[in-house]
Order: sequence, then structure tokens, then C-alpha cells
Amino acid sequence: MPDERIQVRVTATGQTLDVVVFSKRPEVITVVLGEGVHSVRCSLTPTRNGFAYAGSALGREIVYERSQAQVRADIARLNPAVRGPRAR
Repeated sequence: MPDERIQVRVTATGQTLDVVVFSKRPEVITVVLGEGVHSVRCSLTPTRNGFAYAGSALGREIVYERSQAQVRADIARLNPAVRGPRAR
């Protein structure tokens, strides 16, 4: 199964980076920057307004510019077997 990659933006420079997704949930997205022994994990959490995910890696702020609703839709599209909680 190929690694999922997303594009994040470094806020200080405006540079965009392709990073590998380690885990993806609507509450937090964990990404890996770099490869090999120099790789760094970073947790991206939703911003207050919920329109993006932000985190800090090596003292630099990185932003994934997708909303929580869009991430939920991405998760449902990539793995339709995973469903939300049951209604009783």
C-alpha cells in the first residue's frame, strides 16, 4: 500500500512541503517530515475555527489547509469500511 502524502505550508517562508501521513483522524493528523534517521514526526491539530490544521516541527509552524469536514470526507472516501459511532 503506498504512503499517503499531503502538502503542508511553512508559515514563516511560504514554502510548501510534501510530507508522509503517519496517522489521520479528524482530531489530529500525524505527519513525518524528512526520511531515514533525520525524519521528524509532527502532530497537526485543528485550528480554532476548524478550517485548517496547524502544528510545530523544529520550531517552525506548518499548516495543512483543509477543514475538519474535508478531512472526515477524505477518511470516509479512502476507507469506506470505517464508520462513525453507532446510534442506539
